[in-house]
Amino acid sequence: MELRLSGTDRSTFYRKMMRIGIPVVIQNLISIGLNLVDTLMIGRVGVDELAAVGAANQYYFVFSMMCFGFYSGAAVFTSQYWGLRDVKNIRKVVGIDYTVGFCLAVAATLAGFLFAPQIIGLYSDEANVIALGAEYLKIVCFTYVFTGLSFAISYNCRAIQSLKIPTIINAIGIFTNAFLNYCLIYGKFGFPELSIRGAAIATLFARILEFTLMAGSIYLQKEHPLRATPKELFGYGRQMFLKVMKTATPVVLSETIWSISVAMIYMAYGMLGSAALAVSQVGNVVCELFQCIFFGIGNATAVIIGESLGRSERVLAKVQAWESVKITSLFCVIMTTILILVRGPIALIYNFDAETTALLLSTLFVQAIMMFPKMMSYLYICGILRSGGDTTYCMVVDTIGNVCVQVPMAFIGVLLFHWELYMVIAFLAIIDGLKGLLCHFRYKSDKWINVLTE
Repeated sequence: MELRLSGTDRSTFYRKMMRIGIPVVIQNLISIGLNLVDTLMIGRVGVDELAAVGAANQYYFVFSMMCFGFYSGAAVFTSQYWGLRDVKNIRKVVGIDYTVGFCLAVAATLAGFLFAPQIIGLYSDEANVIALGAEYLKIVCFTYVFTGLSFAISYNCRAIQSLKIPTIINAIGIFTNAFLNYCLIYGKFGFPELSIRGAAIATLFARILEFTLMAGSIYLQKEHPLRATPKELFGYGRQMFLKVMKTATPVVLSETIWSISVAMIYMAYGMLGSAALAVSQVGNVVCELFQCIFFGIGNATAVIIGESLGRSERVLAKVQAWESVKITSLFCVIMTTILILVRGPIALIYNFDAETTALLLSTLFVQAIMMFPKMMSYLYICGILRSGGDTTYCMVVDTIGNVCVQVPMAFIGVLLFHWELYMVIAFLAIIDGLKGLLCHFRYKSDKWINVLTE
């Protein structure tokens, strides 16, 4: 029998889906859209510069995924406590987020600053790319503390369904970054022409501004659920800390392992040359722009299901999950079609030579086709199973699929079969389809449904 929401539940579901999902989509659209502009700005400076920034951003990607893993794992508690309107425990979860996020950021900053050339050298053996990437990373690594704490605030605001002001602040930070990039990369409006170093300085200033505004927005609102004293934030105690870590740690490991596997796959792409690195950088940003609708659906799904489970409404949570599966399937078809149609005009924006442009067109076509298995897997893992506290199962599926299978497949495609970039990407997408199937069967079993506040 097909799972269906009743009239009232359907209306409530879609109202919450839009209230939570649309701000997340807007945040991602602005962020990814301006990342696209950034790649265009840097790409016009040179292919080596774009490859260098892409390599440095792989390190940031690992750090951001560790933060995402922990915060999204902890947000399972925030969402379920919000279902009970238990503000006291929500503030304790936020305090745990601040503690862990700050420690992760400090460690990532130190490693990035001290070992910048070695980190960039993992992705390219070209001396100019390594030098440029190290120069960029040694500046941009100082954004990580501000970014980590801003992420903590943003994720918890999503979990309590308060996204308007964080969305505005994200937009301010992102537009500031883009404007300063333009000024400092090219030396406009009286600023010095700093090329790749200017891009790093612009990012640092924008991240500091974003965190300052984000923290200020909470403490200027007397009734904000996240507005708490140090005692309320950090008085969580050992038992509460371990309870959150038990659920969040598998997500951290899963996202860290996934991000490392992506970085290793990027290393395989690097063996194809700087042109392939540049194309993969552009292709990833373009695809993320088209996939941001799914990030909105996934985040909204996790919050809605978490709130229902907080009230012990298990059947409703499962029906809400299935509604999200249907929505995601529809948007996969729509976004795939659009990307295929516009990939030509997108490729023309970049000042690449004919051979690199042809590679970009083929890569975008393959990434469009592979959007369905990738986004369905994302919804099941990040939007449904994790919201029910089934984080260990997700970790196992992700780890086996990404590290044990996709990474070797990438190097086999590059080193053994000598395939082009787009052929390797298509090869790897097979695993996303298998992960989606495994997660669908898990959803059907109901084993993912856990009420953590009981």
